[in-house]
Amino acid sequence: MPTTYEINQMIESNKQNNDERFRPGFHFSPPSHWLNDPNGLVFYEGSYHLFYQYHPYSNKWGPMHWGHAVSKDLVHWKHMPIALFPDEHGAIFSGCCVVDWNNSSGLFEGSHGLIALFTHADTCPESGQPRQRQSLAYSRDAGHTWHKYEGNPVLAEDELLDFRDPKVFWHPQSENWIMVIVAGDHTRFYRSKNLREWSLTGEFGKGEGSHDGVWECPDLFELPIDETGRSKWVLIISIGDNPNCPEGSRTQYFIGEFDGNTFINDNPADHIMWLDYGRDNYAGVSWSDIPEQDGRRVIIGWMSNWKYANETPTGSWRGAMTLPRALSLTNRNGGVILTQMPVREIEQLRKESMSWNDVAVTPETPFMQKMNEDLLEIEADIDVRSGEEVHIGLKSSGQSEIVIGYDPEHQWLFIDRSKSGVTDFHPSFATKHGAGMVAVNGKIKLHIWLDRNAVEVYADNGLVVLTDQIFPDAPIEEVGISTQSGQVVLDSLQIYTLKSIHIPACTTEQTAGRNDA
Repeated sequence: MPTTYEINQMIESNKQNNDERFRPGFHFSPPSHWLNDPNGLVFYEGSYHLFYQYHPYSNKWGPMHWGHAVSKDLVHWKHMPIALFPDEHGAIFSGCCVVDWNNSSGLFEGSHGLIALFTHADTCPESGQPRQRQSLAYSRDAGHTWHKYEGNPVLAEDELLDFRDPKVFWHPQSENWIMVIVAGDHTRFYRSKNLREWSLTGEFGKGEGSHDGVWECPDLFELPIDETGRSKWVLIISIGDNPNCPEGSRTQYFIGEFDGNTFINDNPADHIMWLDYGRDNYAGVSWSDIPEQDGRRVIIGWMSNWKYANETPTGSWRGAMTLPRALSLTNRNGGVILTQMPVREIEQLRKESMSWNDVAVTPETPFMQKMNEDLLEIEADIDVRSGEEVHIGLKSSGQSEIVIGYDPEHQWLFIDRSKSGVTDFHPSFATKHGAGMVAVNGKIKLHIWLDRNAVEVYADNGLVVLTDQIFPDAPIEEVGISTQSGQVVLDSLQIYTLKSIHIPACTTEQTAGRNDA
């Protein structure tokens, strides 16, 4: 019979195994405890910085800090010390970072450095109501240590209860810093010469797009349209959970113009465009200061949903990011829409490759391939003209199966995670959901990334995207493709096994709050 010590050791070992069984292989996750929205995304002196909403004392949402990680390639990350801690002005909510190249803030003594603008959240002492104000911090050593500005907060609107998530960029046409920020049901725009003093220039959004939930986490940037020589502005708005909406929190976007003062929507007010049709891509924002010669606009999102974010079965850590994605604009059916694909740097994770061509799939002869690794990238070009619904089934050795399907009759791409493994932690999780998608000349093109905790599906070169968390009962070990009647043809199928990333911790010792001096 084991001793009490041995029993405790076994319990602790099982707990650690359960904690890590859903740890992603190639998506970013925190070292421990709670993670949500990406913040402060900036490229500076050869490194991509990823800050994020972090609660270092619990695996549920709580007093927010800014966690921090850095990468040279958007794939391999290194955990850094916590960047910003709550202080006398409140918790540290979402925000952004920019490079102050010309020292317009006056905080870098003739040099340049990083400026973070973020929301301080506390309670108003007079009214007892929640209060959200905008503040500034700066770093003179490439983001290693941060100092709060002594004049914080730098922007307050006392009449607004919801007033948060500033995203700032330099606008060369007006020679101003522009801040886009959300205020409950609309977006507000401010300008500044020095990043410290801000004046309101315009508003957008009341009655425009979806208002299923509170507006959050805005972003605004300009992108070229295909190879036309023209460009448009893209305004991204995330929408908080509404108990009456089964989708939960999700992200919409608008296409239009920015005149230096406000955003002008190209589409009718009731025209809604979604960034992702899965359940688990929220609060996405893009990196600032990616070099012009690179030319990409890269976004990353929080891979969860406020419906069940506090309940996912991951143990001592909770929350992960989507793959970073490059955004593009394209003309389609007389309108301009956004497309997205994982950044090319992900390809360095590829290991072994298997490929097939011209494989006929019928109800009697499904395609089936056993796998001995559970981190996969799948590219499939499928001719659906002669078949009914086609299913790509990702099966575990247990009872789990994630189904990615396409229904040609209803022109519908979907994910069914109702039997994907652990689903009983919330009634909204075990769902089948998707998006309309028209097959091109009777064919569909799918690009799928499978991780231990998630699946991302990109269709038609990123025209339609679905991102879902999954919690299989055992590692995925089989890829199957089937149809219910007729015949579908796998024009081409490529499956890559992928390397797992290891995210090392920073070796620098850190004392809580010390870097906020």
